[in-house]
Amino acid sequence: MTHPTRRHLLQAAAAATVLPLGLSARAQGAAGWPTKPVMMVVPFPAGGGTDAFARPLSAQFAKQTGRQLIIDNKGGAGGTVGASVAAKAAPDGYNLFMGAVHHTIAPSMYPRLDYDLEKDFIPLSLVASVPQVLVVNPRRVEAADFKAFLALVKRSPGRLNYGSAGSGTSHHLAGELFKQQTGTFITHIPYRGAGPALQDLIAGNVDMMFDGLGSSASHIKGGRIKALMVSGTKRNAAFPDVPCAAELGLPDYTVTTWYGLWAPKGTPADVQARVVDEVRKCMAADEIKAVWASQGAEFPNLSQQQFAAFIGSEVKRWAAVVKASGAKLD
Repeated sequence: MTHPTRRHLLQAAAAATVLPLGLSARAQGAAGWPTKPVMMVVPFPAGGGTDAFARPLSAQFAKQTGRQLIIDNKGGAGGTVGASVAAKAAPDGYNLFMGAVHHTIAPSMYPRLDYDLEKDFIPLSLVASVPQVLVVNPRRVEAADFKAFLALVKRSPGRLNYGSAGSGTSHHLAGELFKQQTGTFITHIPYRGAGPALQDLIAGNVDMMFDGLGSSASHIKGGRIKALMVSGTKRNAAFPDVPCAAELGLPDYTVTTWYGLWAPKGTPADVQARVVDEVRKCMAADEIKAVWASQGAEFPNLSQQQFAAFIGSEVKRWAAVVKASGAKLD
């Protein structure tokens, strides 16, 4: 069972071409937007992958528009607490939600959500896509490379543990897929976000983590954690010395973490178009390109309709992954 690669993104884009054309990026009714600060809910604590992309985006947005894009971190329950808050926010163009792949997993893991990702939100833009990376604390896991690590895991089932951003997140499912595809057992320890999990990994309170490359990048470069494998079929340009899963004998281990921007249902169409226009301007800025490159991230430039089609495909894909892996809430 695999997670979307560039090919899946392109397939989603192609499938969406039958939908109506996108909104005009310069709709006249929203010509004055924004006239005040814009609030953006980030449903995880500071320091995680979502934050790693939300904060540079926020800074660039303020530079372009002269208005703040205020980040409101609301973590908990695999990102669903913040999503619930965002779904109920006023649809006036001044409330946005920066979610992630985790939110397409949540419907299969949390049966009693009080919001519907596909009905209560309007997809605006896919912001970043990064491969997940297997990282370990080198003081706790004495393995020179992936081969030595895998031998250690197989020798001592259950001895090693891995932190995640919470039950039902891509970090969690990446671990379940790893166990499934390698025939091993490692213990899952859920946190309230990738930031706290990563800090505990660095501190030596957990052994390992399957993390989005965006939040781990600076710590790998600083030597605080060690990268043993990047998911997928190719090495990442930002970390060319880290082998990919395919070359390590796991050709089907492809887990990508992506981050996107939504607005509450009812947000005016002309304002939606203005937000999308500003996001694309941000993505074209040299400062943003440099940050994304340093974190091994790509910007899949999908239209709103293409992003909506992609979300729908991800909800179905992750439902199948959850069923096949037997993943449950901890």
